[in-house]
Amino acid sequence: MTLNVWNNRGDAVARAALINAELRRLAPDVVALQEVLPDQLPSLIDGTGLHGTHQSQTAATTPPHADRFGGTAIATRAPHRIVEVLDQRSTDVPDLPWLTLAALVPLPELGDVLFIAPTTSFRLDMEAQRERQVLALSDLDARHRTALPTIMAGDFNADPEASSIRYLTGRQSLSGRSTHFHDAWRIAGSGPGHTWSADNPHATEDIGRLVRQPGHRSRFDYVFVGSPHAHPHAYARVRGAELVLDKPVDGVWASDHYGVVADLEVGLLPT
Repeated sequence: MTLNVWNNRGDAVARAALINAELRRLAPDVVALQEVLPDQLPSLIDGTGLHGTHQSQTAATTPPHADRFGGTAIATRAPHRIVEVLDQRSTDVPDLPWLTLAALVPLPELGDVLFIAPTTSFRLDMEAQRERQVLALSDLDARHRTALPTIMAGDFNADPEASSIRYLTGRQSLSGRSTHFHDAWRIAGSGPGHTWSADNPHATEDIGRLVRQPGHRSRFDYVFVGSPHAHPHAYARVRGAELVLDKPVDGVWASDHYGVVADLEVGLLPT
């Protein structure tokens, strides 16, 4: 599962309670959370049985504006081990406070799976930056991948036709390189799968500020799984994908983004 938590904007207490209730209902095994303040994570996963790590617990330095916009966090059913924290800031986007977390998560009787939780640059005119960031994600995967297909989930701030997403899904090369991950929504989702939409009142302010076009809707949030090319002896079959927290409950919207949950069947091929 992935969800952009929208830091502490709006009624943060009511939103956190709604997110927590949905995590309890869904009982996901691995969760990527974006724009989370460090003190928010305990309340989000309280009583869920999930083990959480916030980027502030692992990063060598604190990025600017992290106290306002939060950072990346992961939560997993089995205790995980952080293997790398990737800082994707650069001179042209120095204020990006969100880091990428990579963790190994044990799956019973199967071994460890690599779980990567990124957030890429959010500005509409920063696709070149996002291209560099997804290339770095490919390298991160190559450094730590296991026999089991890598799971990568997060807010990529790019729709499916953007070059960064086309690269990740094997439909376009970048800098003479190519890779391939399966897009869970493309395989098993129904409809356009928009996750950042003017239909959500929490998103309308930022859409008005950043896009300035009426009725804007985009699919920015993804669950990706590694393909047989990188994992020839294992599989991660996408059995379902759906939006979650995409409607208000008692008048409360959980976030300015909708979440995405994917059901995966993971296993090893006989040798």
